[in-house]
Amino acid sequence: MVAKEPHVRRTSLAGAFAPQLAWDTPRHARKRGFVVVGATQQGQPLLHTGPEHLRRRLRLLNVVVSLSFTAGGALFMAGALFSQTRALAPLTCGVIYLLGGVVFVAGGWASFLQAVNARDLTGASAPGEAAVRAWRWWSYDPLSIGWLATFALLAGTVVFGVGLADAFLRHLSSAQSDRLVWAPDAIGCTLFLISGHLSLIEVCRGRARLLPHDLGWWIVVVNQTGSVLFAVSAAGAYVCHATDRAIDAGVANWASAVGSACFCAAGIAQAFERPAAPVRSGRRTR
Repeated sequence: MVAKEPHVRRTSLAGAFAPQLAWDTPRHARKRGFVVVGATQQGQPLLHTGPEHLRRRLRLLNVVVSLSFTAGGALFMAGALFSQTRALAPLTCGVIYLLGGVVFVAGGWASFLQAVNARDLTGASAPGEAAVRAWRWWSYDPLSIGWLATFALLAGTVVFGVGLADAFLRHLSSAQSDRLVWAPDAIGCTLFLISGHLSLIEVCRGRARLLPHDLGWWIVVVNQTGSVLFAVSAAGAYVCHATDRAIDAGVANWASAVGSACFCAAGIAQAFERPAAPVRSGRRTR
């Protein structure tokens, strides 16, 4: 299927993540429902597009991703602000955080399912619609940068949620608090940073650079900014054994609030990055 798409380029990632087909980015497969496999003699990109039922499912997943990270970010931001201002009891703030964590896991799972199923688009050997395959809930594809990025994100949300649940345990010593609450928080933040770095490599096609006209690039950069702020929050939340208090609760709360706002903003932006119907005669239909 020949189509006009002004933003695609006949490129491929370098190194261990190089795909067998020349395509724009793996992100286009799961977020926009197509991959680039070449070009015509007229220079127009040649696309593999997913069948309508696959694009419809990817669109639905993208709605889940968008809503999850928007709502999860908003809940985390509210919990951090309420905690900083002491407008609500610590237990209530903990409930808000936990709800945000559950919603984040849903977003991470939906992102992972997008990567798992959009990989089918790369399996065809001729232009046109990819082969129809059964919907999958799991795959193992560590050489796919998209799979690795979304798997790290999913793992980070799950580990992060463990720490949020452990925060409801009472009468913990400083050592126990660091081991059961802070450690999962720190591991989750590290996984977020890894996921963000892989996503940046993916969207930039192998090396970090400025792509101000690419919505996917902005989403990745804003998310990674949120991940960095979450790491700052984790550093401030470490409980010193000598004082039995966090290093800097204020820094932890404000960094968490601003980082959550970043995830919320990126979640809203993802609502506009969705699989579309193939472009014909220079016009796009959805």
